[in-house]
Amino acid sequence: MDALPSQSMTQCAERDSLFGRSAKRAPPDGVPAPDKGARRGLPAEMRVTALIVATALFMQNLDSTVVSTALPAMAKAFDVAPVTMNIVITSYLVSLAAFIPASGWVADRYGARQVFRAAIIVFTLASVLCGISTSLGMLIGARILQGLGGAMMVPVGRLLLLRRVGKADLIAAMSWLTMPALLGPVIGPPVGGFLVTTLSWHWIFDINIPIGIVGVAAITMLIKRDDKTEKTHFDILGQILAGTAMAGIIMGCSSFGRGALPPVAAVALIAIGAMAALGYVVHGRRYPHPLLDLTLLRIPTFATSVIAGSLFRVGVGALPFLLPLMLQLGFGLSPFRSGMITFVSAAGALVMKPIVKPLLHRFGFRTVLSLNGGIAAVVVGLSAAFRPSWPIALIYVVLLVGGIFRSVQFTAYNTIAYADIPPLRMSQATSLYSTLQQLSLTLGVTLGAAVLAVSGLLGGRTHPALGDFSIAFVAVGLVMLPAAFLALRLPDEAGDEMSGHHPSAR
Repeated sequence: MDALPSQSMTQCAERDSLFGRSAKRAPPDGVPAPDKGARRGLPAEMRVTALIVATALFMQNLDSTVVSTALPAMAKAFDVAPVTMNIVITSYLVSLAAFIPASGWVADRYGARQVFRAAIIVFTLASVLCGISTSLGMLIGARILQGLGGAMMVPVGRLLLLRRVGKADLIAAMSWLTMPALLGPVIGPPVGGFLVTTLSWHWIFDINIPIGIVGVAAITMLIKRDDKTEKTHFDILGQILAGTAMAGIIMGCSSFGRGALPPVAAVALIAIGAMAALGYVVHGRRYPHPLLDLTLLRIPTFATSVIAGSLFRVGVGALPFLLPLMLQLGFGLSPFRSGMITFVSAAGALVMKPIVKPLLHRFGFRTVLSLNGGIAAVVVGLSAAFRPSWPIALIYVVLLVGGIFRSVQFTAYNTIAYADIPPLRMSQATSLYSTLQQLSLTLGVTLGAAVLAVSGLLGGRTHPALGDFSIAFVAVGLVMLPAAFLALRLPDEAGDEMSGHHPSAR
């Protein structure tokens, strides 16, 4: 892919220095200098920032999954068919996906702190509107607004943290941001089931209100204002193409997973999205300041994290869909009990936090991403052997161990992605990374649903049986496995400045 003709000399010099590892350059003003060696823990100010960002991301991840358990209750309240309520989930996902590409430009134009705070305000106000909705149309409109807030909140929150930490602290900072992504999808269903059962469906949105208020107050009082840096025009055509691509692909794929649209319509949406994506690639090569800078994929550490990480996330994205269904349909458990079992895998996110940095310090990113990624894929495949006759404690162990390995992998991917990104291109990197991350997680649900459907069809079944879930888990593990081999393409010294890993010193 050709370099963009109007890149500044500073950007080109910074990018070129990535491939000549002997070149050292002092960081620009306002960017923390990398610390030598690994430090223990984050400085207080960075830890506060990480906690605020992680809490906001947890709110967004929780909201993405908690709604599904309330759909029957909402359908009854609005007097519509339950299947119609799928649009409540789809409208949010489409809005989220369509606006993520613009997040980096908006953060540079108005300041990451200001945009992050505004995004939480929009997300919280939209949650209020969802909770007081008196019609399906009003709820859909509020969910679209909520998606807009989430699209700015996730990547801009990550950018806000990246700009405030040095490389030696990046692993610790990213371990905070890994937990919301893993906890939200598995906590959502049981929390939603509890709130709907004991209170009402309105509470699944109302729980965001106190979190949002505290988050806005914490940002205002505890996070310093940052500078605006964007001086380029907004890439309108890029937004149209990228937004259409993301919306079409995600809406079509999510329809396969939830049965919201006829298969022909879902395929048509995916085709439209794919054509828009191809159009964006052509546009991005010619436009001087594209919304999503695809030349970032020339950076080996970023490219490996994107490509290998996307394969890994496709597999992980299928788990919150497959596991509860298998426990309910295959084991005959109640939704609440299956949710509590699924929750065990989220505990791995908490267990891994103190161990991920020592692991990377001892073995380095290349080794951890390859070996840990392979083990994580195998453990996911092992879920295919789950049977009602298994001791529940053994299932807990498998889920807990799998959660630990997946959490380590996510932290390593999310960190190495930014190892060699020049400070001036950090906002572009977070936009592209978040866009592809959202896409890969949605494809995971599609993969799980497709394998179940094909397996059931070949077996002459209209509803998935336990054996169909076993096949699906094996397929998911096989999709994740190549990510381990792709990690071997990383240089031996990749990310050593962040982990403090020194092979020659062992």
